Amino acid sequence: MTTSQSSPVQIDPHEPPLSAPLKLAFDYTRSVGPLLGQFFTALRERRIVGVRGSDGTVLVPPAEYDPVTWEQLTEIVPVASVGTVVSWTWQPEPLEGQPLDRPFAWALITLDGADTPLLHAVDTGSADAISTGARVAAHWVDEPVGAITDIAYFTLGDQAEDVPPPPEGLDPVTMVVVPTSIEIQHTASLPESTFLRALEQGKLLGARTGETGKVYFPPKEANPATGLELDNYVELPDKGTVTTFAIINIPFAGQRIKPPYVAAYVLLDGADIPFLHLVTEIDPAEVRMGMRVQAVWKPKEEWGLGIDNIDYFKPTGEPDADYDTYKHHL
Repeated sequence: MTTSQSSPVQIDPHEPPLSAPLKLAFDYTRSVGPLLGQFFTALRERRIVGVRGSDGTVLVPPAEYDPVTWEQLTEIVPVASVGTVVSWTWQPEPLEGQPLDRPFAWALITLDGADTPLLHAVDTGSADAISTGARVAAHWVDEPVGAITDIAYFTLGDQAEDVPPPPEGLDPVTMVVVPTSIEIQHTASLPESTFLRALEQGKLLGARTGETGKVYFPPKEANPATGLELDNYVELPDKGTVTTFAIINIPFAGQRIKPPYVAAYVLLDGADIPFLHLVTEIDPAEVRMGMRVQAVWKPKEEWGLGIDNIDYFKPTGEPDADYDTYKHHL
């Protein structure tokens, strides 16, 4: 797909940078410990509990350590599922992942029997319907799992919902999974935009300072050793040498390839920095440092603005590269 010899490339510096929305997301999993475990287990049973502090204050959600003495707290106290709004703010345009898909209020709610407020959503229909001092009641989801989201939201009123008896024989809640995400608008730098546009055309671009500097792939804003601009773009071949590698044997969440497989650092011919990609079409046990590999590209109609235009690298069958040719690029 690319030239067999590295060659200079002319770049239009006035071409606008690429920009696209970027969403970073992962599931945060944590153990809850003995105290919070009781809180989440109670939520699964459509109950709410707090913990009593040394001064008699009932804390909801429960704190693991006393805010006055710093001693560990253990006395669980049941509280009501109705309470009083002590402060609130209006959410006119709900975001993805929030409790409701229509405008609602975020409120600090002091439940009856508690002394500290709980933050949750209140479904009121309009901002005019809620006020400080309003009485609200928890509305529960149909299938609670042991999370704060078992309270779907609070509604206006002073009457607790009728709830069915809790299921029997379930183990206490010991772990919670919290989906976490952030969305940003990412605008690529000139080197990044140039690199991505080249990938869309099936080209691999590195960059260096002047005619003799190290060739960085992917291109950076500046040479990290000298601080000088990387102003000379070079098209690289899609063949290279495996410098180091790892055999992935353990499955994990979100994994797209069934283990075992090889993640290897490939030093493209003409580059000075290796990059990480997959090596397949070979038994993982036979992959080795110095092995010569070549890119296997996806069909052209599937190319986009990403290094995943290269599906993986495969062995070329050439003799292994001598260690001295890549020992300074590990």
